[in-house]
Amino acid sequence: MLGIFTAVMAWFAVQLHMDAGFEKQMPIGHPYIKTFHEYRGDLLSPNRLNIVVKAKHGTIWTANGLKRLYDVTQAVMYLPNIERLGVQSLWTPNSFVNEITEEGFRAEPVIPGTVTAAALNDAAVDAARHSAMRGRFIGTLVGRDQTSAMVSAELLELDAQGRKLDYVAYNHLIEEQVRQKFEDADFDIQIIGFAKQIGDIADGAVGVLRYCALSVLLAALSVWWYCRSWRFTILPILCSLASLVWQFGCLRLLGYGLDPLAILVPFLVFAIGVSHGVQQINFIVREISKGADVVNACKASFSGLLVPGTLALVTALVSFLTLLFIPIPMIREVALTASLGVGFKIVTNLAMLPLAASFVHVSKEYAQACTGRREQRARWLSVIAHVGNPRVAAVILVISAAVFATSVWQSRDRVVGTLLPGAPELRVDSRFNLDAVAIASQYDTGLDWLSVVFEAPPQSCDDVRVGAYQERYAWSMRSVPGLLAIASFADQMRSYNLGYNEGNPKMNVLPIDPATYAALATEMSRSRGLMRNDCSMTAVHLFLTDHKATTINAAIQATKKFKAADTEPGLNIRLAAGNAGVLAAIDEVVERSELPMMLYVYAAILLLVGLVYRDWRAMLACCLPLTIATFIGYWFMKEEQIGLTVATLPVMVLAVGIGVDYALYIYNRLQLHLSMGASMEQALLKALEFEAMATVFTALTLAVCVVTWAWSDLKFQADMGKLLAFMFIINLVMSLTTLPALAVWLEKLFPRRSARRRPKVSH
Repeated sequence: MLGIFTAVMAWFAVQLHMDAGFEKQMPIGHPYIKTFHEYRGDLLSPNRLNIVVKAKHGTIWTANGLKRLYDVTQAVMYLPNIERLGVQSLWTPNSFVNEITEEGFRAEPVIPGTVTAAALNDAAVDAARHSAMRGRFIGTLVGRDQTSAMVSAELLELDAQGRKLDYVAYNHLIEEQVRQKFEDADFDIQIIGFAKQIGDIADGAVGVLRYCALSVLLAALSVWWYCRSWRFTILPILCSLASLVWQFGCLRLLGYGLDPLAILVPFLVFAIGVSHGVQQINFIVREISKGADVVNACKASFSGLLVPGTLALVTALVSFLTLLFIPIPMIREVALTASLGVGFKIVTNLAMLPLAASFVHVSKEYAQACTGRREQRARWLSVIAHVGNPRVAAVILVISAAVFATSVWQSRDRVVGTLLPGAPELRVDSRFNLDAVAIASQYDTGLDWLSVVFEAPPQSCDDVRVGAYQERYAWSMRSVPGLLAIASFADQMRSYNLGYNEGNPKMNVLPIDPATYAALATEMSRSRGLMRNDCSMTAVHLFLTDHKATTINAAIQATKKFKAADTEPGLNIRLAAGNAGVLAAIDEVVERSELPMMLYVYAAILLLVGLVYRDWRAMLACCLPLTIATFIGYWFMKEEQIGLTVATLPVMVLAVGIGVDYALYIYNRLQLHLSMGASMEQALLKALEFEAMATVFTALTLAVCVVTWAWSDLKFQADMGKLLAFMFIINLVMSLTTLPALAVWLEKLFPRRSARRRPKVSH
């Protein structure tokens, strides 16, 4: 039955595909996202493509350079899901030069419509260069060193038929239709934007599957080394892979894809399955060595590990479900993916594996040999049993308390959000980040911007207070670190006023006459991105040097400070749009959700442990070491410059869910021997001898498997590999030292009154 179900789910699993999306990273209901959605048709879209044509020799001001720019502009214009009115380059009619002439005010395109790319000559090229300089396009559409020119375009998430944009396929289309077609020995094509970034991440995520396959191979070899039986090696691997197939099949049936930023989650859940599988094999082999046949050994394994195994998996399941409270669709998808996987693990590891193992024939000689090897490997663990001595336990608790205090102190300044410029998910030397750095160094408007909205009553085009309010705001922001440039309705109004007054420098001010102000506002409404036609919304765009969390937070806090200190009746400042506004919303939700999520997770662990063991000592002994390990993990993140993001927050929750397994297995055996009348030191020695070797082996194996991800092409996957390997080891260390030391002193200070009140444990 389980085999048939696996085959059916495999059919759906192979149909699962990558599913990336810009909007599913946006927090639901966040004020910044509400501002973004309300004014998305009037402001610069954060979902953009910036494509730069860079001459490798000389400047862009040649016939070949402008022709290449024209060809790229046309290619971008006719890409699917492009908002054609939002495409801008030197060749588009929305790039025009405002001039004051003897005949009056004149606006004309940088490159007139009468000039064709095929008929470019030196005079036309020179005229275009002068027009770009007069129109102040140097640093916006033309690089400051004038060796490159930019094409910018807005992307639509849905096409005309309402179909969602496939970012992975779209990235390949951009490469094929733009970069490969127009990049050669004379010109470089540099491309940045969310579509390019997420596409590169998806390509790298596919590449990391090699490391996941290597992890499976290493896990298999390690299990064989531990049990020296290919049949017992294949069983936990196949059972974990079966649950992975079920997981992928269910995701496909539910209509979900696999987000590139969450591709590691299924393999982390696979790691959990291997961990529990090794415990089952360890128990079965031990029972066979004591004289039981295979069937009875499997029954004993099922009943003996049912409580700790179910408790560990249910705890992990509840932990992952708490992620559903975070109002970010991508994290909710991660929660669903992880929860499905862990839920299936309860079936495959606790029921399917013992059932399948019952059909394996194992000789008693083999089992005795395995027991001998296990006992030989476990001899060094007898040293740890000295923790049962109250004096040794006290020393360990003092050291643990010092480490805990240090890790809390050291992790206090950890950053929420990204810590590095460019795309933090990609390597510094990736093509995307190299392009991003090159473009940022040559263009004044920057690649990241925060749009601040100024709201006024409808039909406010004659309200001169709006412009004056914006000017005060812009002036207060000029000293904010990380601010590259400011583009605002008020600045544009001053430029128009200057132009309409024959370029008189005295008129480079906001008009105070309502009629003049209204007339200029009407002219400005033809331009895109700064206002609504009725002036009920005008905007200030803050162009930032990068999208690091510290840079965005500085601009956000300065805006809030100005809003609190300077108010204008009837006018309202709203944060925020632009890609930096979206990132700020994400960072705020992640920061706000971190503590509640961890509290929910620990509350779930405490509740479940309390329900099973009916002993508050068990609750403390299992959770306090886990808490210390969590803060050490935060300290590690700070030292490795890993920010808390939508990608890392679920991983920290996953690490807690996996880490508690070690504590539960060891504590379960410790309680068993205590209930049988053993002293704490004897109980600890027996628990370590039976469970700890399998636990140590599992933790080390999983650490070795995930650390291979450090060589991934994706930086965030490499960071996650290092972080998880570290968390596996540190949780193991806490379970082998702090947990038994805490159990010793809890038993000493608060001894059980009678054997009748000892908690039930699995045998």
